[in-house]
Amino acid sequence: MRILIIEDDKNLGAFLRKAFREEGYAVDLADAGDTGLATALDGAYDCVVLDLMLPGCDGFEVVRELRERGAHTPVLMLTARGELTAKVRGLEGGADDYLTKPFDLPELLARVQALIRRAGFKRADSTLEVGVIRLDPIARTVSVAAQTVDLSPREFALLEFLMRNADRTMSRSRIAEAVWNYQFDPSTNVVDVYVNYLRKKLGTMSDGTEIRTVRGVGYRLEGP
Repeated sequence: MRILIIEDDKNLGAFLRKAFREEGYAVDLADAGDTGLATALDGAYDCVVLDLMLPGCDGFEVVRELRERGAHTPVLMLTARGELTAKVRGLEGGADDYLTKPFDLPELLARVQALIRRAGFKRADSTLEVGVIRLDPIARTVSVAAQTVDLSPREFALLEFLMRNADRTMSRSRIAEAVWNYQFDPSTNVVDVYVNYLRKKLGTMSDGTEIRTVRGVGYRLEGP
């Protein structure tokens, strides 16, 4: 799942990006209101974490523009301002939740997950299926032939990416960018290692579904 953080405090932005990545999210970061708005409109995000006081345009303007342009992405406003009027204005302007700085990281993560889960209830296509593999990105569950499979956050993100691109060959660099959010280093074998972890946990599937190696390129999840 993809998160967009719009925060002009570089230290806080880097901290939040690291925290969400460790939970298995793909994360993009914008440090101004206008660039954050453009990024939010151009990308398919599961949630936006939005600071209120921003250069370019403030958080109120960002969420108002998102809603006026038909974007329904859940938005959590994050700000040092705790006045009731600011909270009400943000929520009335289209924000879905509001958290005041300083905050506890576990609460922020839980609130974002709750927003994504509630939004998922409205989407008929939230569950992914390829052959006997079934993945629910909202509940964050995976099953193979109705048997639950426990995956780490990174394994889950890798499988979700492959399922969303089923029957398409994904290069190692594209996988690294989507799952690890960094430029691919040809000297590292992290993608191969995690594909191996994933294959072992999924096991041999009765209908022939498999993660196939495309020599010299990357991997492809093939359905039956």
